[in-house]
Amino acid sequence: MGNIMEQYDLAVIGGGPAGYTAADLASSEGLKTVLFEEAGLGGVCLNEGCVPTKVLLNSSKLLYSLKGGAAYGIQTGGGDLSISHESVLRRKEKVIRSLVAGVKAKLAGSGAAVIYGSAAISGQSDNKYIVTQLTGPDSGRRFEAARVLAAPGSAPIIPNIDGLSECLDSDFCVTSKETLSLSETPKNLVIVGGGVIGLELADYYNAAGSNVTVVELLDRIAYPMDGEIAKILLENLKKKGIAFRLATRFIKAAPGYVMTEPAAKPIGTGTKPAATGDMPADTAAKQTEAGDMQGCEKIPADKVLIAIGRKPRISGFGAEALGVQIERGAVLTDCYMRTNIPNIYAAGDINGKSMLAHTAYREAARAVRHMAGKPVKMDYGAIPSIVYTYPEAAGVGETEESASASGLSVKTITLPLRYSGRYVAESESGDGICKVLVNAKSGNLLGMHIIGSYASEIILSAAFMIESRWPAEALRELAFPHPTVGEAIREALYKI
Repeated sequence: MGNIMEQYDLAVIGGGPAGYTAADLASSEGLKTVLFEEAGLGGVCLNEGCVPTKVLLNSSKLLYSLKGGAAYGIQTGGGDLSISHESVLRRKEKVIRSLVAGVKAKLAGSGAAVIYGSAAISGQSDNKYIVTQLTGPDSGRRFEAARVLAAPGSAPIIPNIDGLSECLDSDFCVTSKETLSLSETPKNLVIVGGGVIGLELADYYNAAGSNVTVVELLDRIAYPMDGEIAKILLENLKKKGIAFRLATRFIKAAPGYVMTEPAAKPIGTGTKPAATGDMPADTAAKQTEAGDMQGCEKIPADKVLIAIGRKPRISGFGAEALGVQIERGAVLTDCYMRTNIPNIYAAGDINGKSMLAHTAYREAARAVRHMAGKPVKMDYGAIPSIVYTYPEAAGVGETEESASASGLSVKTITLPLRYSGRYVAESESGDGICKVLVNAKSGNLLGMHIIGSYASEIILSAAFMIESRWPAEALRELAFPHPTVGEAIREALYKI
């Protein structure tokens, strides 16, 4: 195992949003910090998730805008407009390199040490933890740290479906990682999963020329976003030519096609039932044979994207040996991101509470503040969620569905974004809305949901309003800049 070479106040395992944020902040607080990253700084978000997806979606948004440009006086010369997928991929790699370099410079500036390789907690010594480098240069090297923050992120969920393992091995079926780097756009793309990942990649590949079919177990898309917002988004995506199979089970994958069947019973927006993929493959096959085969559909495919969700990476960093408490497949943490083991923290996707990069940033900050003796509790009540399709959809706080399930009494107003002069000026036939939920007793803002242009940017103001617990009456007095799409918020507040 070798001798302990260096001692640190904090060892961070994982260099994604939670990990690199924690390392940067801890170093700035004067804690001697070492960060271990096995793949690339920035983690999944920067290298194969959030950021590269936005590069692709920006190209598709530009194409959609130009194709509808005649209504705005834009002359395109009558030629066919299309996406050069190869050029988009080149730009994606350029953006990733630039941002990874930025993270690297940030950590260097704060003084955090960066070790390229995986690592795990391998023991304890004098109330400190021994962290061993497992891969990369100098593997086997050991470090001693007073505290450890585990932030290894998440991995795609791969259901136990007949034929899927073989199709993944042959690259007929892929995850979002591979889909972001396909050398060619598939003629027929089937996407299993109608959540954020599936919808965003459906939007891009549809624009890039693929025939896209989305298969979703629920009878709606974008769960758990507001149901009305999801319905409007569905209609917009259908208008572009994306096909949907809702309340539909994915039961088999084979070269050239996937097999689906209707869900056994209507599936609403409540608890998601067990999918066929949760069963052993032979059991799923027997159910299919015993069921109504006339209800099955064979969907042709050149590629199949498996995008049913992600799961925390809870193994590999030493949790098992230490006895770190695991609950429902995620590391259990408190409001300061502490685990049940003293001085072991966990932040980001690993705790499964809100698997979003901006949540990871905030959790990392809360963990470091606690280490530095400046504790602030983590609050998940105003974490925005966004689908970066065209149009964008965003929400924060309670939905009508979640408020009802929690027994909250709310007042709701839904307002067309056409109340905004800027929206009318820029959206010839947009059907965007702004929905506001207010606590019927206190008058405080509980939730806000928007579909339309700039929704991803506008939702920040809504998150601030909810986080600050301001009553709607006070929010009406804010000076909303004119003309902006965000003015629809003020109009909605006046109608509460």
